[in-house]
Amino acid sequence: MSAETLELRLKGFHLPSFLAHYAPLAERAVHEGWDPVKYLDELAAIEAQERHDRRIARLLKDSRLPREKTLSSLDMSRFAPAVRTQVNRLKSGEFLAGAVNVCIFGNPGTGKTHTMAALGQELVRHGYAVLFTPVSALVEKLLEAKRDLRLARELKRLDNIDCLALDDIGYVQHERAEMEVLFALLAERYERKSVMITSNLVFSQWDQIFKDPMTTAAAIDRVVHHSLILELNVPSYRAEAAKQRARTSARRSETAT
Repeated sequence: MSAETLELRLKGFHLPSFLAHYAPLAERAVHEGWDPVKYLDELAAIEAQERHDRRIARLLKDSRLPREKTLSSLDMSRFAPAVRTQVNRLKSGEFLAGAVNVCIFGNPGTGKTHTMAALGQELVRHGYAVLFTPVSALVEKLLEAKRDLRLARELKRLDNIDCLALDDIGYVQHERAEMEVLFALLAERYERKSVMITSNLVFSQWDQIFKDPMTTAAAIDRVVHHSLILELNVPSYRAEAAKQRARTSARRSETAT
């Protein structure tokens, strides 16, 4: 068989890594005296690894996660030990098997979004499909789908996502139509698929989101029933950074004078 025929077959079998590596790896196999099984095993391992890497890259792109918000850039030393422990347990993604939700509460600037995004990136690296979205943007998309009579189709599409990362649910003051599609989403995923939610409003204040008391209670019930709560009771990152800049500026002024 000619090299040209082999390459055509590898392309037809959709084995790009085999195609890219079979020749240089064959030279190494001859040089090091590999038997045919070892050569094939090494080639298959390269194909598997590169296929995995391509899948992770695709999942990361589709996730819309902010790339700079990772665990390595998150200062968890500011968090309580219990929160640090929970974050380290969550990053493996085992909670997704039980459709457990993760709710991250805290005042503005405490690191809620960073924590959720960092966890999302860890989930992607474990091969899970994640979608990061501001709640306001998702609600707008669901409303558009409802107007076009394709809400069920859109919810089904979102059902392919292992974990929805819903950012800033507390910042959106929903009208009734918005509240209804958000509730439909939470109800659809209840006990089936996980959501991660950040909010500056604790559950007792969710009547500001869902307005209607019965809908509020039902939404909370669906979120809380299987959930882990992370409370980031720490000072604002942004406020501390502003204070540090002010102190630095003051020191520079004193030095200049």
